[in-house]
Amino acid sequence: MNKLLLIIKREFIAKVRNKSFIVMTFLSPLLFVAIGVFVGYLSTMKADLKTIAIHDETGRFVHEFKSDKEYKYVDLSQVDLKILKDSIVKESYEGLLIIPKVADNTKLQKGIQYVSNDSPSVGFIDDLQDIIAKKITTENFQNAGLDTLKINNAKADVSINLAKASGEEALKGLNEIKIIIGGAFGYLIMMFIILYGNMVMRSVIEEKTSRIIEVIISSVKPFQLMMGKIIGTSLAGILQFLIWALLGLSAMFVLSTMFGVHMGATGGVQGQAMQAAQHVDGNEIQMYIKELWNLPIATILISFIIYFIGGYFLYSSFYASIGAAVDNETDSQQFLLPIIMPLILGVYIGFFTVMNDPHGTVATVFSMIPLTSPIVMMMRIPFGVPLWQIILSMVLLFGTFFGVVWFAAKIYRVGILMYGKKPTWKELIKWLKY
Repeated sequence: MNKLLLIIKREFIAKVRNKSFIVMTFLSPLLFVAIGVFVGYLSTMKADLKTIAIHDETGRFVHEFKSDKEYKYVDLSQVDLKILKDSIVKESYEGLLIIPKVADNTKLQKGIQYVSNDSPSVGFIDDLQDIIAKKITTENFQNAGLDTLKINNAKADVSINLAKASGEEALKGLNEIKIIIGGAFGYLIMMFIILYGNMVMRSVIEEKTSRIIEVIISSVKPFQLMMGKIIGTSLAGILQFLIWALLGLSAMFVLSTMFGVHMGATGGVQGQAMQAAQHVDGNEIQMYIKELWNLPIATILISFIIYFIGGYFLYSSFYASIGAAVDNETDSQQFLLPIIMPLILGVYIGFFTVMNDPHGTVATVFSMIPLTSPIVMMMRIPFGVPLWQIILSMVLLFGTFFGVVWFAAKIYRVGILMYGKKPTWKELIKWLKY
């Protein structure tokens, strides 16, 4: 046990004293914020003004297209169609909308053409189709003798107000916020596993190629060395996360103070005041911050640490055994894909399934499977998950780790002293039998 503790201490100190670890611990949150601000800035940038030529032989649709900041529509119905197409080739216009003159609207619906050198966006084409379809629909109503004014007045515009069982107003878009929070924690787990798992693998390869490992295992068992590297590196990752969590909670506290929101589920703005201030930006921010404090923050943070440890232990066992089996990082690539694929699958399952049905069968099953549970369950927790499911998922995760580490130790024990030979999957299976 003393030898294991010494290895853990050595690996932990080596990681936290590394300059890159110290810099990235404090720089990473700033980078995430900067990227978010940059993406937001890019989304507000004005696109280049595109000029669209319209050749409307019917004369019925050209005035339906209204220019805006992104698209400028020009009526060139009187210009020869061949000349207009040549202008498109010369890129004088972004595109040309051709509306032919046909006998009836049924044929017209299939005869409209858009000519462009570049493929237009789906949204732009949908807008064009909606404008034309609306005009044709109105004409069809008129031809059928229907009162279009009454039809328009009869259309309903429904806006559902959300409320909680307690009587408080609920916020639209809260589920999107929850999936963003859960997705961020799940994605962080995947990043941590890949980042620190690679650290373990590189450390093993470095010690193996420098032959230091031969001296080390003369004093300690290979299993102790492998576990020491895994645990020591995981402690460094947990320390980094705790620093980030402290910075994040401090930021939330500052925002809560600025907008007058008290921390805790019972604090905040009273229901009547919140209802009266629904449409005021400042009070809406108060409501959102209050809802964020009402999330199971303690469960999220504690679960993140536990799932990070369990997921990291599980995958680092694979990384350590791969590092012991190969002589350089290039040879390790053939073994890394099967390890990374479950992590990628977990992210896709989380974003495409948890978002739509966080308590559905697919989301629940993959939050129990150990190879994907650290990511999928973290995405589900903000939506409220029964405690027994979280506990069962964690038990399965750590139970699988103890099973996997036994097999990984066998590969590690044999591979750590193998030199000059590129291992294959068949070779690794043989090592499990030794």
